[in-house]
Amino acid sequence: MACEVKTTCPYCGVGCGVIARVDDDAAVSVKGDPEHPANFSRLCSKGSALAETLDLDGRLLHPKIGGRRAGWDEALNLVADRFTQTIAEHGPDSVAFYVSGQLLTEDYYVANKLMKGFIGSANIDTNSRLCMSSSVAGHRRAFGSDTVPGTYEDLELADLVVLTGSNLAWCHPVLYQRLAAAKASRPEMKVVVIDPRRTMTADIADMHLALAPDSDVALFNGLFAHLAASGAVDQNYISAHTKGFAEAFAAASALDLAELAALTGLSQAQLRDFFRLFETTEKVVTCYSQGVNQSSCGTDKVNAIINCHLATGRIGRPGMGPFSLTGQPNAMGGREVGGLANMLAAHLDIEKSIHRDLVRRFWGAPALARKPGLKAVDMFRAVADGRIKALWIMATNPVVSMPDADAVEAAIRACPFVVVSDILSETDTARHAHVALPSLGWGEKDGTVTNSERRISRQRAFLDAPGEARPDWWQLAEVGRRMGFSQAFAHASAAEIFAEHAALSSFENDGRRDFDIGAHATIDKAAYDDLKPFQWPQPQGTQPREKRFFADGGFYHADGRASFIAVDASPSKRANGAYPYTLNTGRVRDHWHTMTRTGKSARLSAHIAEPFAEIHPRDAERLAVADADLVKIESPYGQAIVRALLTERQAEGSLFVPMHWNDQFASKGRIDALVPPITDPVSGQPASKNIAIKAARFAARAYGFAVSAGKPQGVDAAYWALAKADGGWRLELAFAEPQADWIGWCRRAFSIPAGIEPIGYTDRQSGELRLAFFDGDRLLAALFLASRPVAAARNWAVSQLRASHKDLGTRFAVAAGRPGAGREDPGATVCSCFSVGVNQITAAIRDGCHSVQAIGERLSAGTNCGSCRAEIRGIIDGCLAAAAE
Repeated sequence: MACEVKTTCPYCGVGCGVIARVDDDAAVSVKGDPEHPANFSRLCSKGSALAETLDLDGRLLHPKIGGRRAGWDEALNLVADRFTQTIAEHGPDSVAFYVSGQLLTEDYYVANKLMKGFIGSANIDTNSRLCMSSSVAGHRRAFGSDTVPGTYEDLELADLVVLTGSNLAWCHPVLYQRLAAAKASRPEMKVVVIDPRRTMTADIADMHLALAPDSDVALFNGLFAHLAASGAVDQNYISAHTKGFAEAFAAASALDLAELAALTGLSQAQLRDFFRLFETTEKVVTCYSQGVNQSSCGTDKVNAIINCHLATGRIGRPGMGPFSLTGQPNAMGGREVGGLANMLAAHLDIEKSIHRDLVRRFWGAPALARKPGLKAVDMFRAVADGRIKALWIMATNPVVSMPDADAVEAAIRACPFVVVSDILSETDTARHAHVALPSLGWGEKDGTVTNSERRISRQRAFLDAPGEARPDWWQLAEVGRRMGFSQAFAHASAAEIFAEHAALSSFENDGRRDFDIGAHATIDKAAYDDLKPFQWPQPQGTQPREKRFFADGGFYHADGRASFIAVDASPSKRANGAYPYTLNTGRVRDHWHTMTRTGKSARLSAHIAEPFAEIHPRDAERLAVADADLVKIESPYGQAIVRALLTERQAEGSLFVPMHWNDQFASKGRIDALVPPITDPVSGQPASKNIAIKAARFAARAYGFAVSAGKPQGVDAAYWALAKADGGWRLELAFAEPQADWIGWCRRAFSIPAGIEPIGYTDRQSGELRLAFFDGDRLLAALFLASRPVAAARNWAVSQLRASHKDLGTRFAVAAGRPGAGREDPGATVCSCFSVGVNQITAAIRDGCHSVQAIGERLSAGTNCGSCRAEIRGIIDGCLAAAAE
């Protein structure tokens, strides 16, 4: 019988509610939950495609030791024995856990308890160190706690929303939709986007400030000084609830307007306009994300922003406050349980003996860690130099996502004992595991996550566990028991762990700690299964309610006051003569992290199918790079080869490359191999947005595009990029030298059976080659080659994998790489939700559809998640401008 289960999306920190439906035939579909207060039924393209990522292709279904299948008892005993032996010989700091914001809170809690409480080391860090730790550090410096003051509703209530270092449209699409809807209903609302790139988020901006990399501190220091000089500060709030104003103001006033313009790259007029807008608008929300956090001065950036809100008292009231947008579904939940190496559970401080004593007594953990552990970058350095000899990696792929990724891979490869808990058997990291443990994936696991507005929601299982996969918390608890800590790890369910987590949050909490969900300390399984989304805090004896922090003070420093932080405005300029360009890394609309989930969806891969670099046309001219050329990018730490995308959205002197591609999907796409291991001195967060590089055209003798019904294997090419397609796979190629036998190359790469001969042609003068292999009326594979990047009708070619080819005419059309007369080529995908291509949109514009709404009515494009609306508007503007010339 069909059933519906309410759960939570596993992607970004918005934390959208999802309703998963499992039909009688086991088919799964998803839709947004209209009752969930994060999204009110909205979903982005990734959330809408969740059902397409649930297959078992490539899943790790059984424990493995040294690559061979093993039983759980053998694998868990080996993990427990090796960790115990390593600790006995080298001490507790010789082992480490590296965990993930993809874990559920219950998993995170048990991992933190085992490492910090019973192993006795704080060497547990998380990939949230790579995205949110500067926000954590800035909050703690300013507020005395890692507290997000506001709620999502504030973005809709504000009269001015400042988005700095945040491509909201692509990275937090549902929040962008909420903001865009609010602005449409109140056109007087203003939006300012601060970003070196003109991203799709700038589509709704009244002002775009393309500041120089890492000059955010200078910008917000200048704003702070302007607010003080103009009399816009709230002296009553400052006097009653803060400290350190004079020192922070002195630092902020060190530069005049001309010096600020020189540092930020903005004009004095732009600075004045922004400062006046902020000064004269009371209801201001400043949202910030990775562009602020991923910096060697990320914590200072956060505090420069917070200083402006503290100075004006614009914090904790409806429509006002600084707002940190978390990158992962449970980055906030991980922070609540002490997932970072320098924190304890329940927002307690590992540096404070009174907090250590509290946790020690609650857990009954005499070996509780007494000092912070190694943060992510330092942790992998310690793996490399042998200080860490046993490492457990859970639900993350550091060989792709860590800075200096090649060195990280070498460290993991050389580590004496590596355990990897994951859902996939082949990832860039899993290939180095001595023990691989199969974990549950989304739809199978059960627990809670916390989103950016402090809202705790349930992820519920609606699928059976595949093979022998088990929850991460269960794996950890089993190892804890086998290491001799049986009583402390006798958890039988996620509900029990959540109740313990809630009880710790309220243990001896007299209100001087922000995180308190003690109302759920005695929750049973039935109540846990029925748990509705709620926002913390919710102390014992209280009902769920919406809450903002700090409108009336009540900060968590010992004196109850917030701290202004004096911050230095000098940005780090890393580009130099040898490496003259600046690399900025980030996300794209339809992919997530290292593509282990989104890479399974043909629809999500259709929008952008290979790694690319956005380059300003003038930079491209200097580099002799044309649109669609390949570009080799190098730093002192590594290199990558990506496709050139020429656009004036990109600032001159800077390149943007997304961070998603890995060795499973591209030959040379791991862009974090180029990122230096430079970190913020306070937060330990790597600087992934300001990287000195050089670039050059990657010359190839032959370029190719291919489609294949089966997954290509052992591709021999100087460059390749693989993407899932409807009915098979698509493949981009480049060759340093032409092959002597292209038919043989195809047989090897596409596993073409003997006896099947291709149709096609070769033009030796132009260097073009077309080959198509058919088995009856079914296309097995097609290869298109040229001396320049191939201009094949890609989406049309992909569609032929599912088409029937009974007559010779359709087969020769495939070999030609373009539809015959009367057949439509949709063009490159713009709307992933409805698979609408640019050629279809252009045709509709020619027919009179001159607005995004009209395109939506004609083609449905932009009417579901809305993430493509800015791109559609750009196509309309370009077509109309071309027609007017």
